[in-house]
Amino acid sequence: MGLTGLEIFKQLPKKNCKECGQPTCLAFAMQLAAGKAGLDACPYVSDAAREALDSASAPPVALIKIGAGDKAFQLGNETVLFRHDKRFEHPSGIAIQVSDNEDVKAKVEKINKLVFDRVGQVHEVNLVAVTNDSGDAAKFAEAVKTAQDNTAYPLLLIAGAAAMEKGLEVAGANKPVVYAADDSNYEAMVNLAKKYEAPLVVKGSDLNSLADLVAKIVALGYKNLILDSGARELSKVIGDQTQIRRQALKLFRPFGYPTIAFATNDDSITESLYASAFVAKYAGIVVVKSAEPQYILPIITLRLNVYTDPQKPIAVESKIYELLNPGPDAPVLVTTNFSLSYFCVAGDTEGARQPAYIITVDTDGISVLTAWAAGKFTPETIADTVKKLGVMDKVNHKKLVIPGGVAVLSGKTAELTGLEIIVGPRESAGLPSFFKKVWNQ
Repeated sequence: MGLTGLEIFKQLPKKNCKECGQPTCLAFAMQLAAGKAGLDACPYVSDAAREALDSASAPPVALIKIGAGDKAFQLGNETVLFRHDKRFEHPSGIAIQVSDNEDVKAKVEKINKLVFDRVGQVHEVNLVAVTNDSGDAAKFAEAVKTAQDNTAYPLLLIAGAAAMEKGLEVAGANKPVVYAADDSNYEAMVNLAKKYEAPLVVKGSDLNSLADLVAKIVALGYKNLILDSGARELSKVIGDQTQIRRQALKLFRPFGYPTIAFATNDDSITESLYASAFVAKYAGIVVVKSAEPQYILPIITLRLNVYTDPQKPIAVESKIYELLNPGPDAPVLVTTNFSLSYFCVAGDTEGARQPAYIITVDTDGISVLTAWAAGKFTPETIADTVKKLGVMDKVNHKKLVIPGGVAVLSGKTAELTGLEIIVGPRESAGLPSFFKKVWNQ
């Protein structure tokens, strides 16, 4: 874990000069421990103290950057074992495996289409994993080139040292993941990874051999690493993933790197289930074979739920949402910017085939009743949002529909907006009946 405020305080100059913006060195140390300040704010910290603090306060799991360009992404920087302790920092990367024995271009084109809209956010896979199943270095290099030419996703190259060298000649500039260094080839693989500054997977036969191999590779001067314990059985993979994270948080440095897990299975349902388990249990990268959306979407949905910040609700933008090309007679519905609230209202409105405008009041992403109780969904915030967005300029009526659960707000909202306030159903599931019996009458 990170250093405590008192441990940091012992390394500070204790001048209480206030130049860091804090009243005392102890207050500054507490801010450092909470991650709310940087050590550079102290002008008097010694080089020795800086080195000690930088080393000791480094995240237990190193940050690893993969790929180049718009689709590059990061792994690691994790600081907790349980999500509710703080949050998980970087979602698992999902890699789709492509063999150099198959039609690489066709498979990559299917992978490019694995893009999904969930709760107003676009989610997708992260890597194309090219495997040298043919054993032919030239064929592997050709497959790597085909994959690179047809996708913007970073590559994960899975091959022996000879074929890997050919593959990196093609794709090395884009920082692909190099898989894998083991006891038999680690010096050659380290040299290749160093040459292209590419992340290198270290593969052990068990956790002890993995720790020993990582120590050897670090001694060679390379730390841009991803770990593979070598396990493939479900229970063993989960056990190894958990143990690696536990030891990393105890600052056992050989395990202080993100991990990779292979969920590849000939049965796509089993593969999807395995991948979901690995996402939930700390895998930095999860590799699967299937490129069918019905098997990938469940993994992405689970990843979305695991890697949201438990202290920050998922919110949509506060703006006007137009459903089914609404005209001047369409209703104007008000809700909060909590994503689930918005998507329930939008889904039930579209399900009723009712063109409508939805405006979302910024409540810091909390639901209608919670926001009302917190004083964030009020006649004043509704009136301000209606005025700011200018939604009533789009319609030829002066009617505003508010959620039934906050009917008590109708009088004051009418007074502030000058509009007729219509109280809608308490739950969005009642909207189809509301449109039929109230609005369209």
